Amino acid sequence: MISAELVLLVAAGYLAVGLLFGVAFVTVGVTRIDPAARGTSTAFRLLILPGSVALWPALAVVWVRRREERP
Repeated sequence: MISAELVLLVAAGYLAVGLLFGVAFVTVGVTRIDPAARGTSTAFRLLILPGSVALWPALAVVWVRRREERP
């Protein structure tokens, strides 16, 4: 039972961090990673939110690398 609780706790933590990251990403980060996303609608940003929550570690790496490339 303890291992199942640990798995659920880790999954909940991952999703909580992902949700915080996802909101920041769809409001600010998506335009920094992809300039073509500038001026996109709220519907588009809501559409990419679940993916950004699920894939937040990979997107965070790309976002940081793009930030380091800027002069």
